[in-house]
Amino acid sequence: MEARVQRIPVLVVGGGVAGLTAALFLAQQGVRTILVERHETTNVHPRARGLNGRSMELMRELGLADAIRLAGEKLAPAIGIHAGESLVSVLAKSGGGGFLVRRMRARGMRGRESKKSPTSPCRCTQDELEPILLRAARDRGVDARLGTELVTFAQDDDGVLATIRDRATSRETNVRAQYMIAADGARSAIRTELGISRSGSRTFGHQVNVLFRADLAELVRGREFSLCLVENDAVRGLIASIDNASTWVIHISYDRDRESPEDFTRARCEALVRKAIGKGDLAVEIRGVSPWQSAVRVAERFRRGRVFLAGDAAHSMPPWGGLGANTAMQDVHNLAWKLSLVLAGAADPSLLDTYEVERMPVARVAGEISGSMNGDRGLIAIGKGLGIVRTMWSMRRVFPYLTMGYGYDSFAIVREGRAAGPQTTALDGRPGTRLPHVWIERDGKRVSTLDLVRGRFVLFAALDADAWCAEARRAGESLHVTIDVIRLAEHDALGMRAGGAMLVRPDGIVAWRARRRSAPLTLDDALRKILGHAITEPLTAAS
Repeated sequence: MEARVQRIPVLVVGGGVAGLTAALFLAQQGVRTILVERHETTNVHPRARGLNGRSMELMRELGLADAIRLAGEKLAPAIGIHAGESLVSVLAKSGGGGFLVRRMRARGMRGRESKKSPTSPCRCTQDELEPILLRAARDRGVDARLGTELVTFAQDDDGVLATIRDRATSRETNVRAQYMIAADGARSAIRTELGISRSGSRTFGHQVNVLFRADLAELVRGREFSLCLVENDAVRGLIASIDNASTWVIHISYDRDRESPEDFTRARCEALVRKAIGKGDLAVEIRGVSPWQSAVRVAERFRRGRVFLAGDAAHSMPPWGGLGANTAMQDVHNLAWKLSLVLAGAADPSLLDTYEVERMPVARVAGEISGSMNGDRGLIAIGKGLGIVRTMWSMRRVFPYLTMGYGYDSFAIVREGRAAGPQTTALDGRPGTRLPHVWIERDGKRVSTLDLVRGRFVLFAALDADAWCAEARRAGESLHVTIDVIRLAEHDALGMRAGGAMLVRPDGIVAWRARRRSAPLTLDDALRKILGHAITEPLTAAS
């Protein structure tokens, strides 16, 4: 039997955004994976509708940003949050919006750079995003098996033994993985099997998500919107744009004490959609109806043994603010390089503990922000008149997360003064924060400093920092880690003075910084600390 066991470094369970992104970043690190997804296709429901700035930086790193932005082109002009009795009545009053709104709509989310980033947020629905990720994963060597489910798993000190089953043929395969990533959704069977509980908010309300087709292109042309909360004598729901023409979603709130999801037949949903739109003769085609609950749930642990929770399996939250799928992508970006170095023997296995230490605080804050935007029945709270202003004010906490609104604190960071945390927004080179974006010339091309990391350790050093560059090479050789060395004339933009240097982790997070030619903690010891190895000197922060 042992001869028939297929061996793999990492088994990824779940082929949604979290699982596919995990497989891609592991492939970037040269780690072989098997990915299994019980459904035969990627998600057919739009679900998440956009990537924030940090996620687009990650997709840029993988070379997928242009394809994703192209896939979301139809949705790009969708701007604005409205409320009223029906979509027709709201758009009749709002028109095309003021000059600023019209300008924003014309520009859309087109990838324009900013002072903080070489890219920008992007509209792209999950059903468009996942096929792009899947194709890229397979092109890069990932063994992605759709229509395949996890049957059982058991772990020991050396790995995870799993049985997977092809649902079409019922053929079972035993897989021996050194680690497993559970990206199997909010109802994660793996999390349940591991006995990991969740904490979070009460359930704010119950909704059915209705995906429908209706020709509204003329109605919304020049008035493309993102969300519209409608409430009348027949329906209370939130309409969301999908392609600004024929495909739409409405989240309909219902009272669980009086009705159930089964009561929302296609005929009833067609009638409710017409009432929500405000056109009694509208031709409507219902494409799907699925129930969901508006609540925040965060797992008490993100790891048990050799199994890691990621994405909705680790944290689920309402869609308001668009933080769910983005947080999932950023989870696995944090985890992949750590798994790679541990598998290669370059890092101590304790490095994997920093995944939970770094990502759980971010998930809790993201969940709290999303939950704070819930209304009394679980849909986003949108007021009328001055209430819209209050709504936008409540959403202000989302805005930093459109770029990189968080930092990390763990032993894989050499602190410099006060620790960074999940609500750290300054990108000034402080350890624990994302490397500052600076445009530089490299091999005759204009590139961002972020473009130079791409899954590797990088030492950015001032032109006169010869000693730090030499030490980086020695430290890399002794610890079997590749460190790229890049000299910068623009070192002051990274918070360094003459002779200074900065070590950036493979996930683009500043791990250590020497502002000038000397620092109490050597680069060799800093790298040892980051990798979880014992060091030879007492730890003090770089000056």
